[in-house]
Amino acid sequence: MASVIDDPGGKRRISFVGSQGRKTIYLGKVSRKAADSLNLRVETILAANEQGQALDVETAGWLARRPDTFYKKLAATGLVPPRDPLPETKPTTLGSFVDQYISGRADVKSGTATNLRQARKKLVEYFGEDKPLSAITPGDADQYRQDLLSRLGDNTARRHCGRAKQFFRAAVRKRLIAENPFGDQKGLAVRANPSRFYFLSREDAQAVLNACPDAQWRLIFALSRFGGLRCPSEHLALRWGDVDWERNRITIHSPKTEHHEGGESRQIPLFPELQPFLEEVFEQTVPGTEFVINRYRNSNANLRTQLERIIKRAGLTAWPKLFQNLRSTRETELAQSYPIHVVCAWLGNSQRVAAKHYLQVRDEDFERAASYSAESSALSTESTAQNTAQPPSADSRQPSQETHNALENQGLCYALADVGESWQDRQVTPTGFEPVLQA
Repeated sequence: MASVIDDPGGKRRISFVGSQGRKTIYLGKVSRKAADSLNLRVETILAANEQGQALDVETAGWLARRPDTFYKKLAATGLVPPRDPLPETKPTTLGSFVDQYISGRADVKSGTATNLRQARKKLVEYFGEDKPLSAITPGDADQYRQDLLSRLGDNTARRHCGRAKQFFRAAVRKRLIAENPFGDQKGLAVRANPSRFYFLSREDAQAVLNACPDAQWRLIFALSRFGGLRCPSEHLALRWGDVDWERNRITIHSPKTEHHEGGESRQIPLFPELQPFLEEVFEQTVPGTEFVINRYRNSNANLRTQLERIIKRAGLTAWPKLFQNLRSTRETELAQSYPIHVVCAWLGNSQRVAAKHYLQVRDEDFERAASYSAESSALSTESTAQNTAQPPSADSRQPSQETHNALENQGLCYALADVGESWQDRQVTPTGFEPVLQA
């Protein structure tokens, strides 16, 4: 049997005789009720030990819920066996977590996965493969951004920090870390850089087309310059079934925007500049062929590198952001002839994105505005001179104040007509203070 013993100062202890002799469990300052409750638990465990039986479910559950400090007191008396030490858990490291995150994103495109891997490479180069996630602080994140800015362009640094923020946000949601060290960083969206805009004139575009090695390359270039397609994703997704020859329309499937509602496809006109290149490839295509571009579908076909060679062969210098500026050129060109909401529907972007990343202001715009202002000024001067040389008509002359008063005294009044009309006089009967009598 076990018993509760009261000690001075409100302290209590439980004394019992077990297989190892008399033992004591010191409880400290606890209420008598709590001490009696614990004493009953000790007696239940003693009885099970003496009879060689397992503990009942309720007592076993109570025992499992005891904190380590109290459980150790019970184990020290031989009343219960020591607890097995918990396996040492290693902190989650940066490299292993980001690898798991990327491999688990089966929903992203291959290009996006490549960008995530590049962001992972930059992180582990700076922090180390085995750096614990929990050891990276907001200050460390700020220093990482500064390091990127010292070696890379502003937009590139923004992209890498934005993806790092994405990684750590996922770690927070998994309760692996308490806070996102990149969470306070602002301005991670890519900014437009007008200095990298380039408008490819039709003359230079023709020179590039002449230097293309075959009809399919000419069509790839034409789809970018005159169709405004995103290269290579929208080019390679184009099928012959998407070309509506009768209605002069082409359905463009966009892997980039398909996750947005209504963004999986759009239609563009079969522009006159684009039609001959599409017809040329169609005439060379074997019946039954599904895709429009089939010669350069290999993943090893680097269209950017090939276009640089073609541009050099054409006697031109490669411009920044080769394919994006072809798309930018076409959107700028179309915006001069069609409403912007129509152009954005054809190109598959929003008006905000178009204004920020695609629409260009060219020298020709300033020249045309200056020319228009000069013409307007000349016309205005000519009109003023004509008006000055022409004498006023008799009908437009207004009477003097003396004439007005004299006529008014004679029962005549003048009514001012609308602008551009003359004064007209008419006879009225003076009324005085008496009502007018009918004749």
